Amino acid sequence: MPVVHAYADDALGDLDAVGAVEALRSGDVSAAELTEAAIARTERLNPELNGIAYPAFERARDRAASPDGAFFAGVPSFIKDNSDISGMPTMKGADAWEPTPAAADGAFSQLFLATGLNILGKTQMSEFGFSAAAEHPRLGPVRNPWNTEHTAGASSSGSGALVAAGAVPIAHANDGGGSIRIPASCTGLVGLKPSRGRLPLEAEHSQMPIKIVANGVLTRSVRDTAAFYREAERQWANPKLAPIGDITGPGRRRLKIAVVTRSLRRDSAVEVCEATAQTADLLHRLGHHVEYLDELPVPDSFVDDFVLYWALLSMALVRGGRRRFGPTFDVTRLDNLSRGLDRHAMRNLHRLPMAMARLAATRRRTNALFGRFDVVLTPTLAEIPPPIGYLDPMADYDQIINRLIDWVAFTPLHNITGEPAISLPLSSSDDGMPIGMMFGAALGQDATLIELAYELEEAAPFQRLGA
Repeated sequence: MPVVHAYADDALGDLDAVGAVEALRSGDVSAAELTEAAIARTERLNPELNGIAYPAFERARDRAASPDGAFFAGVPSFIKDNSDISGMPTMKGADAWEPTPAAADGAFSQLFLATGLNILGKTQMSEFGFSAAAEHPRLGPVRNPWNTEHTAGASSSGSGALVAAGAVPIAHANDGGGSIRIPASCTGLVGLKPSRGRLPLEAEHSQMPIKIVANGVLTRSVRDTAAFYREAERQWANPKLAPIGDITGPGRRRLKIAVVTRSLRRDSAVEVCEATAQTADLLHRLGHHVEYLDELPVPDSFVDDFVLYWALLSMALVRGGRRRFGPTFDVTRLDNLSRGLDRHAMRNLHRLPMAMARLAATRRRTNALFGRFDVVLTPTLAEIPPPIGYLDPMADYDQIINRLIDWVAFTPLHNITGEPAISLPLSSSDDGMPIGMMFGAALGQDATLIELAYELEEAAPFQRLGA
C-alpha cells in the first residue's frame, strides 16, 4: 500500500500545533525553523499528494522572521483555496478563469491570521467544493497519504492530506456538506464542524439562503482543535451561542448517546457498521448510556431536497461566472459535476421553494432527537475512502451524484440544521484505511463534543502515519 508521510527528526518532529507552541516558548525551536521544516516537508510531499493550490513560502518566511504575540504565532499552516488572502488568488478548485490576487483578507481569513498561524499557502479542493473528492481533470487528484491510490476526501482534501502526512500540524477546512468531517475520516484526523454562527464566514457563504457552510480546522489531536476554538473565540464570539471556552480534558458528565448505522439511503458497509459498534461498546464501557436507533429522524425527501439546494448553489456560480470571476470565465472548463448540478437546478426550479422549506423544517425533528439524547453517534461515511477515479467529476452526472449520495450519507444533515458534529479517527479498515466516527450534538453544544473527543482520545489513542 503506497503510504506517504514526512515525519522526520527536524524542528517539527511529530509535534502537534500545541506542542509546537510549547517548543517555541521553551526556546527549543524558532518560528523560522518550524517554517523551514514545514516548507521542506511540503515540497517533498506535494508531488505525490497534490495538496497545494498556491504556495506562498516567501511570505511565510517573512512572517516567521517577526512573529506576533498571538497564541499560535510561528506555527505553520495552510488555508483552503476558497478563502481570500490579500495578494493570493482564490480559484476555488477550478481553472476556468485567469487568476487574480485578492484585494483584501476575507472575514474568516482575518480571524485565522489573528490566531498567529503562519500561512504557507492555499490548499487544493474540488471544483467549487461540490464533490466529496478533489479529482480535477487538469489540476489532478488530491491523494490520500494513507494510500495514494485513494481519495483524501471532500473539498478540504488538500488540507487533510497535508496535515495527515505531517507537512503542518493544523490547517483550515470548511464544510458545506461534510468537507471538514469527510477528509478527517479519510485521512485519520480530528474534524469539528462547529455550530452555525460559531465562526465568521466569507461574504458568499454568509449570503446563502440556508447557511450550510461552516469554517474550522483539521488537526491530529483533540487539544489542537480545542485550542484553535479557544483562540478563535477570543478574537470573535457569537453572543447567541454558548461559549466553548478553554477545554483541556474530558467532561465528567455521563451522556445519553444514540447510535445509528443506517444512512438516509442505505445501510453502511459491514466493516463500517462493525467499527461503529466497537465505538458504541467503548462508550458503554466508559459509563455512557448507549441506545441503538433504526434511523435518523429525517424525511424521505431530505436527500433529493439537499441535492436540489446544492444544485442551486452551482447554478448561481455557473450562470453568474463572468460577473463573479471576470470576462475570462469559461464555462466549458468546468467539470461535469458542476455543469450537471446547474442543469439539475434549471430543470427543477419550480421545486425549490418547497424543497427549501422542508430543509429548513428539518431542525424541528433533530431538536426532538436532542431532547432525548445528548449526542448521536454515526459513521462519518458509509464506506472507506474510494479509489481515485471512482468519483471522477468528468464521468456521467447521474453516476457521480448517485455515488456521492451513497458515500456521503450522514454529513449533510448537520449542514442543514446548523448543529455541530465532529469526526474522530477511532477505527480503521482491514487494509489499514482510517474510518471516522461522527458525533453530533444540539446547536451550541460544541463543548460537549470536544470533551467527549478528549475522553475517547485518551481511551483509544488515535493512530498516526509514521508512528
